[in-house]
Amino acid sequence: DYVIGQSHAKRVLSVAVHNHYKRLNVAEKSCDIELAKSNIMLIGPPGCGKTLMAKAVANECSSNFISIRGPELLTMWFGESEANVSEVFDKARGASPCVLFFDELDSVGTARGSGGGGSGAGDRVLNQLLTEMDGAGGKKNLFFIGATNRPDILDEALIRPGRLDQLIYIPLPDKGSRVNIFKANLRKSPVAPNVTFEFCAELTQDFTGADITELCQRAAKAAIRECIAAEEERRRLAAENGEAPEDADMEGVEDPVPMITRDHFEEAFQAARKSVTTHDLYKFDEFRKKMDPSYAKRSGTNANEVDITLNWPEDDSAQFNAAADDDDDLYD
Repeated sequence: DYVIGQSHAKRVLSVAVHNHYKRLNVAEKSCDIELAKSNIMLIGPPGCGKTLMAKAVANECSSNFISIRGPELLTMWFGESEANVSEVFDKARGASPCVLFFDELDSVGTARGSGGGGSGAGDRVLNQLLTEMDGAGGKKNLFFIGATNRPDILDEALIRPGRLDQLIYIPLPDKGSRVNIFKANLRKSPVAPNVTFEFCAELTQDFTGADITELCQRAAKAAIRECIAAEEERRRLAAENGEAPEDADMEGVEDPVPMITRDHFEEAFQAARKSVTTHDLYKFDEFRKKMDPSYAKRSGTNANEVDITLNWPEDDSAQFNAAADDDDDLYD
């Protein structure tokens, strides 16, 4: 509930992580199978709540949460970066059930052979990461979540099925989400009644959550600056009238700026900016079309392709009901 908007991403994460931890034993008992665990890659523009989404997942499933930023693992010493990767996974296994969150995964997951240096340190770190991710599947209570805003430079082996095989796109907030972001940022601040958040949400089309947060902070700072200026003016007038400084600080004086007004928001909108460009959104859209054929078809890229229809053979025999003597040991 603390993550505003992103209903689709919430639903997919709930099924992938929350239900996996809560209902794994029941499903295995009823189906007599071992459910596969899908690690998750969160992609999307910066400032849209990827890190917050991962923390909310760990909180919902009541598991430990280890957050690692990719650049923290890189050092100048030979072999130490690979050892740091191994140490992180060992710590996560020891703290299971655990959600291991890798932020800025593109810093250590860049496609091999693309680095400018000849030492190959980045390739060795990526190889160690791939090895640890394969070994992480030995325990069902270790879940891996990666996040990046540069999915186009990731190594193909990192996002293949079996590793980070479930890609979830965290988009820019829609109008309803932007209204809720304004309310969440200003819930403890006095705002003038004539300031409508719906109108502010219309003006912040294609803004990220971080951009809207900065806008609210600018409006609050404008109100504080006006209040400080009014206080200094009051002190100056008191000094001209011969009042003592301690008399100027007496309590009960009316607040000159009791709330954040339209003027403060107008000043904040003058400095507002979009941190995500149209070109950035285009790159994310192209990556989604590449990794999700169904999305490419819905977006019209593959509109000429027809739906695949499978002509199943007319055979309803149970292929797993073979006679018991067919499974005899070869050496008996």
